Amino acid sequence: MANLNDIRHVNQAASARDAGGTPLVIAHGLFGSARNWGAIAKRLSDDRDVIAVDMRNHGDSPHAAPHDYPAMAQDLAEVAQRHGGKIDLLGHSMGGKAAMYLALTQPELINSLIVADIAPVAYDHSHAGHIDVMRKLDLTGVTRRSEADKRLAVHLDDPALRAFLLQSLALDADGPRWKLALATLDQNMPAIVGWPQVEGLFNGPALFIAGGASDYQPPSSEADILSLFPAARFERIGGAGHWVHAEQPRAFVDVVQRFLAE
Repeated sequence: MANLNDIRHVNQAASARDAGGTPLVIAHGLFGSARNWGAIAKRLSDDRDVIAVDMRNHGDSPHAAPHDYPAMAQDLAEVAQRHGGKIDLLGHSMGGKAAMYLALTQPELINSLIVADIAPVAYDHSHAGHIDVMRKLDLTGVTRRSEADKRLAVHLDDPALRAFLLQSLALDADGPRWKLALATLDQNMPAIVGWPQVEGLFNGPALFIAGGASDYQPPSSEADILSLFPAARFERIGGAGHWVHAEQPRAFVDVVQRFLAE
């Protein structure tokens, strides 16, 4: 079990009166980190504490095998127990699948569930190519992300994707290094893009948010979602792709706040 690193955004008003609502835990997607969610977490901490975690094999959390949804869900269960034993849980992409698995297997820990742009199904794509590029990238002498970006641009045309990946590049006294367990993620890619067989239902409140331009959570996936999350409701945010929270942060926060307020 990995003792996940978490970044806590404290509800100052609630802390001052030693009271507050159910904490919200945020689980990021593949190649992400807790810091990617800093601005969103801060805005959502107006009336509750928000804890953004580094998932295993990402950020400052331990590198550990396996990297599958039962293991990631158990990591999140430990975070829930560390922060009071009952949480609201928001997960994006890979983090969304881990959140769903936890809600189905340990529903007593989850007050409400929010899943961003992912469904409880297996996908036929792979991110192994991105891992291969990162593993083979020559980082010799790199002291700035701009230098790494130039080298990465030879292999990846998309500047937004390069900027996202480079957030996981550490530039410290020991030299540049990826804060990702790339070999472990590569070995476990089938599990990451897949969806394990799991029994159970989560009957609590659940919100599934999709990017209007994304194909990760198409309307056709709603039947699969409702079979496991009977109380699920659906929101689609226009002008956003898979990284809906980064591309339309205001709309994303508004949707989440309305749901949590209910």
